[in-house]
Amino acid sequence: MHIHPYDYHSDLPSDTCGLARTAGLILAARGEAANTLLLDNGDFLQGSPLGDYIDEVRGLTANPLHPMIAAMNHLGYDAATLGNHEFSHGLDFLIAALERARFPIVSANVTTIGGGRHLVAPWILLDRQVTDGAGVCHALRIGVIGFLPSQTAVWDKRHLEGQVEMLDILTAAHRFVPDLRAAGADIVVALSHSGIAGADAPRNTEYDTTALAALQGIDALVAGHTHQVFPSADFKALSDADIARGTLLGKPVVMPGFNGSHLGVIDLLLDHGPDGWRVADHQSSARPIAARRADGLAEALTVSDPGVLDLVAEDHGAALCWTRRAIGRTPVPLHSYFALVSDSASVRLVAEAQAAYVANRLRGTPHADLPVLSAAAPFKAGCRGGPENFTFIPAGEMALRDAANLYIHPNTIAAVRVTGAEVADWLERSVSLFNQITPGAQYARLINPDVPSFQFDTILGLTYRIDLSQPRRFDETGTLVGPAARRIVDLRWNDRPVEPEAVFALATNSYRTSGAGGYFSTDPKCLILSDPVASRDVVVAHIARKGPRTDGAASWRFVPMPGTTVLCYTSPLAEEFMPEIADLFPEPLGIDDCGFLRFRIRL
Repeated sequence: MHIHPYDYHSDLPSDTCGLARTAGLILAARGEAANTLLLDNGDFLQGSPLGDYIDEVRGLTANPLHPMIAAMNHLGYDAATLGNHEFSHGLDFLIAALERARFPIVSANVTTIGGGRHLVAPWILLDRQVTDGAGVCHALRIGVIGFLPSQTAVWDKRHLEGQVEMLDILTAAHRFVPDLRAAGADIVVALSHSGIAGADAPRNTEYDTTALAALQGIDALVAGHTHQVFPSADFKALSDADIARGTLLGKPVVMPGFNGSHLGVIDLLLDHGPDGWRVADHQSSARPIAARRADGLAEALTVSDPGVLDLVAEDHGAALCWTRRAIGRTPVPLHSYFALVSDSASVRLVAEAQAAYVANRLRGTPHADLPVLSAAAPFKAGCRGGPENFTFIPAGEMALRDAANLYIHPNTIAAVRVTGAEVADWLERSVSLFNQITPGAQYARLINPDVPSFQFDTILGLTYRIDLSQPRRFDETGTLVGPAARRIVDLRWNDRPVEPEAVFALATNSYRTSGAGGYFSTDPKCLILSDPVASRDVVVAHIARKGPRTDGAASWRFVPMPGTTVLCYTSPLAEEFMPEIADLFPEPLGIDDCGFLRFRIRL
């Protein structure tokens, strides 16, 4: 949901995002070939304060044309599929937004409960006249089929339960790709809103694109969901990938980043013979809208399409006015530059807001006497989002955009009844973010890149230490892989050890209580609060009422490992704040090719 090249959180123009900028690459690519298709792989309706403004303020009643749909209509999209975030604002909003699309939307694994009807068409046939190298026109029938993670039914349970169910991707593909071929498709393109892993990876995860590529009947694939870029050096170790040609298991594939950061381009050379059309050759690439200079700053490689900018200018301006509304003050800067290596005031503010809300709501209930803990994670802490993907809020007046910067997802507030043993495992799941570190290692990589920062929950109300010399108890999916492993040590509440049978109320969000992230498969008996109140609104109210605290001891720290150093990555803007982690002896090491500031710390 990024159209203008603008960062609504920092309230500044940006060279690294925006469909308006990607449009410049679309125009160039169309000029290179006589026959082109423009496809989108989902997550186009949610993901920025502009999207939130359309959902929460403007709506789709008086003006039913969603700005993203307007932009995609203008650019002449041929087809699109649904991503998991299309459901983040609810089914009614989604259906209303799609009604004005002048292009087909497909999704093979989303059906309604009861009638078993597809929410949108499972696939589409696009009949096109194409021109060959000799200038002769031919009729070509292109099949487009779409998929998204079936886990979406869990992640957006509050919107979908009782209304929509989802097949796993491969079951849907085995069912519908043959139908698409039988209907006369000459070639088939799969829009796979799913990540890329090896062909032997577990099925029905968020990484099913390679398994799809192995299926007969699919000629080319667009991958997505995990905010990565393919082909790129990030996948050089994957044996099933050829990053020079852009293939998985020999099939052409692209994954074009996120927020409009890249245009994925698949060139297919088609040959027509006695048995019909076949792909004779292919080449895939991902074209960026910006590049990094030597100083790490991004520089645009394309200009924005003025038509796209004009179409959404009114909504863009209104969203800016909305996000600039004052909500309170902070006496200190709030940032997430070191949220993965040290207790963070920005994460703590969210946790405090949740705890205060839950404690108030539990008054007068059978759970009123439970100690309230609060789990929160840094949504923006670099990683795949790049060096701009950090929260920074200067001291002084806070605006609504700052609350969105702290809490970017449309979750709602919730609380669960947990035991001390469950709290310990919650934290063990969280610290799968970290690689195991050998004592005495130098410049060891601290963070496991397969675990996004929003999975790194810390818990307010407890104190604990993390022993990185130990193997992880849970993997990045939340699967128990080390039953005897324990990284969380010295876990305490009120300065007393947390007993396994102790009972707490844990403030969290609807994403976690749905079972997402492998944290907690919610037993209805354990869910003690589930309010239809946005977590971000809880944060806004807390800021207006109390604001961020400037005192309080850290909840967590690493177990010391003398003589051991680890390598970390943050924003180049973080260097002036390094005195905040002086106890870790941070040492800046310069800017890397991706624009991150490399630094090492002592454990």
